[in-house]
Amino acid sequence: MQLTLYTDYSLRVLLYLGIHKGEKATITEIADYFKISRNHLVKVVHNLANCGYLHTMRGKGGGMYLARPPEEINIGEVIRHTEPNFHIVECYNAHTSHCPVVKVCSLIGVLNNALTSFFSVLNQYTLADLLKTQDAISAPLQFIPSPTRAYQTIEIKRGKSVAGQKS
Repeated sequence: MQLTLYTDYSLRVLLYLGIHKGEKATITEIADYFKISRNHLVKVVHNLANCGYLHTMRGKGGGMYLARPPEEINIGEVIRHTEPNFHIVECYNAHTSHCPVVKVCSLIGVLNNALTSFFSVLNQYTLADLLKTQDAISAPLQFIPSPTRAYQTIEIKRGKSVAGQKS
């Protein structure tokens, strides 16, 4: 099973905002950081706001920030809200299935167990759990703090951190 880019981008937005701890960020800032399409992020952010994960403000001085504490953002729930479906195989969708053995096949039961297990694991984690390693996440990835603070980039060379130039 592979999650869509939409879900991947949703999780990235939440991680970025979680590391920024209540500071506002813009779609452009996040798109530039992750080198992904701003247009895709507009849709992602809109959905995350509609689902209650983000507060957004338009206009000058606008931006977004987490609407809930990271401890209240369940990863399994986010994935259920961002994935269009969980049709692991064709027979999961009764409207499009052309499988002639769907009524007697036991594979669907096995796959249902796997999907249940998948969500059982994801439901055990919150955004706060993913942020426990935020120092480890931010330094190697050259995490860019908010534009209001001066920062140093970190360059990783052969497993060693080397302080970069101030921006």
